[in-house]
Order: sequence, then structure tokens, then C-alpha cells
Amino acid sequence: MAKIKYFYNPHSLELEKVTTNVRSVALRVFGFLSASIVAGIILMLIAYNYIDSPKERILKREIEAYKLQTQLLSKKMNSVNKALADLQDKDANIYRAVFEAEPMPLDSEQFKTFNVEKYQQLMGYSNSAILIDLNQKMETILAKVAMQNKSFDELARLASRKKEFLAAIPAIQPVANRSLRKMASGFGYRLHPIYKTYKMHEGIDFTAPTGTPIYATGNGRVMNVDKEHRGYGNCIVINHGFGYQTLYGHMYRMKARPGQTVKRGELIGYVGNTGLSSGPHLHYEVIKNGKKINPINYFFNDLTEAEYTNMRELAQRPTQSFD
Repeated sequence: MAKIKYFYNPHSLELEKVTTNVRSVALRVFGFLSASIVAGIILMLIAYNYIDSPKERILKREIEAYKLQTQLLSKKMNSVNKALADLQDKDANIYRAVFEAEPMPLDSEQFKTFNVEKYQQLMGYSNSAILIDLNQKMETILAKVAMQNKSFDELARLASRKKEFLAAIPAIQPVANRSLRKMASGFGYRLHPIYKTYKMHEGIDFTAPTGTPIYATGNGRVMNVDKEHRGYGNCIVINHGFGYQTLYGHMYRMKARPGQTVKRGELIGYVGNTGLSSGPHLHYEVIKNGKKINPINYFFNDLTEAEYTNMRELAQRPTQSFD
């Protein structure tokens, strides 16, 4: 049974029975529902904007982790770039200096040109600047690594060639001469023993008894073996490669043969007095790229610094040549 409600009427000063109709009930219900809906919407908006869902909290933690990883990656890339720069400096100033090679162009403009279209796809994000910076650093590193690999390949080839070069270059005296007493005439203008005029003497004369062994001064291949009655007489020319040749003149007997491969220190013949000569001796020349140069600069393998200085002084004396 419904409970009867009364209200006090101030005009009639009596309690009157509260009467309800459908319209008033509907208005009440509608008002309550409207208020509830508005309150619900407000609560939803507050929850949506200010309260994270479990999924959102997970995503936010992942985003923070990614940000930290990108920062660490950026630092690592900076370290790699620094290491590459140090390697580039050693490449240019140490490794290539040893092999007398031109430096690789590791600082060229190619490292400043990037894939613009690729970066356009990264625009519009909150972390676009970080992503673009990382991509640019990565492209720079990859380009430098590729160039450095190319440089090391070249250095490996140069190292192999350097070993061959060091073995081939004329670097010892052609006769045993530790006492330095066998050198009679040096490179330069000297009085010719037969013509009695000053002529350019394009080698060094080593005096020694006939039959004294003569040795190849560097690895190479015998080009010419000439037997003449004038000029250099019995003569051998060795091609050492790398633009170097050596000539051994006035030999008594030649042991090496044309086309023969010889090693530094290998016996190639014996001192004699053949050709245009005034006495038993070896005339020795060093030829670089077709030009005859002073052999005194190519005895560094079997002389100390003091011995080398002494030999230079002996070679500069204005003595008469033997040929």
C-alpha cells in the first residue's frame, strides 16, 4: 500500500494531501535521468582526459623506454662517429704516410647529402627530430664505414706492395766493402782517366781485385747481359721494378743470365777490367724512372750512420774516375 504524503498549505493553514499525476512523475524521472547522463558524461570526460587506462599506462611506459633507448643509441652513435674520426686520422696521418699514399676523402660532401624523401616520411611525429637525427647519423656512419673499408683494402694492397718494394729497392753495396776502402770515385763530374777531361760520372767506382764477387743490390730480374770491348765492357742491368734499375759494369765474368730472377745479395758476377777502364773495378749505377741518380743514397741496409757519413765524404772527393 502506497504511503500517503501531506504538505502544509500556508494559505489555508491546513495539511493537504499530496496528489501526483503522470506528467509530474514523468518530469521527475526525465530530470533525474538527464542529471545522471550529464554527470556520467562529465565523469567519462574526466576519466578519459585525466585517468590513464591500463593499456595507456603500458603504452606510456613503452614510449618512455623507447625515448631512453633512442637517447642511448644517439650517444653510442656519437661514440662510433668519434672512433671513426680517430681511425680516419690514423689512416691519413700514419698508415698512408707509411705507404706514401694519398689520403682518402673521408670528409667529402657525400656525408652531407641525405635521403630527403625518406626523412619526409618521418615528419609529423612528436619525436620526428630525434628520428631524423638518428637516421642522419646512421647514414653518415654507414658511408664512413664503407669508405674506410675501401681504404683498408687499398692499404692491404699497399702493404703487400711495400714488402715487395722494400725487398726490390737497391739497398746494399754491390761488393763486400765493410772497411769502405774499395770506393774510389763517386757520382758527379770527375776527371776521365783516358780522355783526361772532366765528364759526368753517373755512378760509383769500387776498386777491387779481378775476380772479387759482385752481388745484386735488390730483388729483380736481369734485363741485359752485354759483352762489349768498349764502354761498360761486360755489363749486367737488373730491373727491380717500381721504376728502379741497377747497372754493373766492367765485369770479368758474368754469372747471371738474361731473364733470370735474382735476390738481394745473390752473386751475379765478378769484378774485372773490361771495356773503357783504367784498372780492375766495378762501375755501379742506380737508375730511377730512366734517370741516373747518386747510388750513395742507396746503401742504407748495410751501413751504420757513421759509416754512411764517412762514405758520403769519400764519394765527394774530387778524384779521378776509373772509366
